[in-house]
Amino acid sequence: MTAKAHAFDVGDYVVYPKHGVGRVMELLHQEIAGMSLELYVLRFEKEKMTLRVPVNKVESVGMRKLSSDKTLKEALDILKTKPKVKRTMWSRRAQEYEAKINSGDLVSIAEVTRDLFRPDDQPEQSYSERQIFEAASSRLAREIAAMEEIDEKAAQAKILEILNKYAPQFHPPVGA
Repeated sequence: MTAKAHAFDVGDYVVYPKHGVGRVMELLHQEIAGMSLELYVLRFEKEKMTLRVPVNKVESVGMRKLSSDKTLKEALDILKTKPKVKRTMWSRRAQEYEAKINSGDLVSIAEVTRDLFRPDDQPEQSYSERQIFEAASSRLAREIAAMEEIDEKAAQAKILEILNKYAPQFHPPVGA
């Protein structure tokens, strides 16, 4: 194995595309099936899950550091724009939304959050729309929280504040 510097240090917050924001708890050397492996041990607090990722697989699974400030600004700006709702079948849109969430890309996750947001004065969302909205907004909130060193609840409030401020221009009140 090459003696290259590790991309992540113990204590770093990282984004694992399928699970969101986790924290590197340790760098472990383990022998598995006769092979010596170096593993990052990640902890996902919200899911109460621990994941071991081989150091040599970090790139192929898409694990990355938290987004840059520029990417965060771009994601928050997306929340202020007009939702893009395609007129395709819900099952197809749901698959696209899930793929965007699982990509781990903050801007794509912000797009899903924006597209599925419904102000309180709008008709009720379907159960599956609400589930995907909550998954996207939670994923977005966890990365914002880790970046800005605030708790997830405060990050979620920030997202909803932006959405509620800009949504009225795109969602006229029912009956208007």
